[in-house]
This record gives sequence, C-alpha cells and structure tokens, in this order.
Amino acid sequence: MSHSHHHHNHLVLENLTISYRQRPAVHHVSCALPCGGLVGVVGPNGAGKSTLLHGILGWLPLDTGRVVWNGHDVSGRPGVISWLGQRRTQVAGFPADVGTVVATGRYAQRGMFGGYGQADHVAINQAMQAMGITALASRPFAELSGGQQQRALVARALASGAEVLLLDEPLTGLDEPSGRDLLGRLRTWASGGRLAVAVIHDLAAVRAWCDHVLLINRELVAVGPTAEVLSEANIARCYGVAHG
Repeated sequence: MSHSHHHHNHLVLENLTISYRQRPAVHHVSCALPCGGLVGVVGPNGAGKSTLLHGILGWLPLDTGRVVWNGHDVSGRPGVISWLGQRRTQVAGFPADVGTVVATGRYAQRGMFGGYGQADHVAINQAMQAMGITALASRPFAELSGGQQQRALVARALASGAEVLLLDEPLTGLDEPSGRDLLGRLRTWASGGRLAVAVIHDLAAVRAWCDHVLLINRELVAVGPTAEVLSEANIARCYGVAHG
C-alpha cells in the first residue's frame, strides 16, 4: 500500500473492515478525510454508518485496516477522537448546570478525582464559546431547549481537547434552525485545523453545511467534496433509487 497519502492533516482510513454481531458490516473502506471542515457520512439505513464510526473509535474491533491521524496509528487509542452519540435522552434530566455538564468532558484528562487546573478551565471555556453557550453556564441543563442541550453536549465532547469529533445523527430531534446553528458551529470549530465527522440523514443539510461527504453502503460508494459526491448517479448507486 502506498504511503504517499499520509498527509499530516487527514484522518486516514486504511482498508477498514468492521464486523457487527459476527457479520462484516463495513467492507474495505479506504479514504483520507481532510481536516479543516465538516464531513457528512451519508447512506441508507443499514449501510454501516454507525458501525464505521464505532470502528474508528475502537469500540468495535477492526477485522482489517487501521486509522491514522497526524501520521500516527490511532486505532482504538483514547483521547485523539471524541464522540457524541444518539442517546440524548439519557442526560435530559441531568441535575446539573450547563458548565458542570461541559466540565465532565475533562474526566479523561484528569481522572475522576483530580482537581481542575488552568488547562481544564481554558478548554471548558473555549468549548462553550465554540458552541455559543457561555451565557448559559449557570443554567440547569434540564431547562435548556433541545438545541441548546445538544450544543452543550457537543461542547462537553470538545472540552476533551480532541482534534477529531465524531457525531452520530446530531440533528435528531432538533428543529431546522437549531440544526443549522449546530452544523454551522461545528464547521467553524473544525475550520481551525480540526475535523468533525457526522452521520446526517438530511441531504439538504449535508449540501448546505458539509465540506466533504463520505457516501457509504457497506462499501465506500464515493468520497470527496460534497457537490461532486452527491451527484444523482452516486445517490442512485448508493440508495438504489432516485433520491432528493
């Protein structure tokens, strides 16, 4: 395999095959996702989108391949890649203020019982600023709107200091303005040389906000700039039907 594509500013997926429940769910996915923007992961239900993210995170073992960031194999290594999953309801009744919720994103850095240092406070404040929730820091998390809660949970993930953030369907349950706001903020955060990779079903949102798209249906269908990848031909190949 050629190593010429190991740019230091890409998340490189090398020949990833990942099984879910003993069956290969994602086959031989190879691509380089450029940092500095928002990448949409798009494909039909059952296409392996969540499985791909879980494999990149190291939660599912890789049958083949590896994940490379900044020239280092990061397959299954914590701290480099942060995560926001789908199950927002678990924290909806969280009896804490927003600042406390965001601060829990530092646990991996300091251990559960270490004190917060200057670096922690800086990271927490930067994460809240990036998501536009600084003014909400002392509000009870449970009182926020759905869009504000989701932004707080993204800020919590960003507070870890990770340079790559994976999000599984972050728009679920959000109205359109809240979704636009969230994707715009993610894109701005990533534009500083970081990378956000999000599973998104709404193709209009993908076209509006994603710099690049990874189109998948168990195998990689296409990857690249959004307008090129979301051609009618590629969408028909991926979904097997004509689709918006």
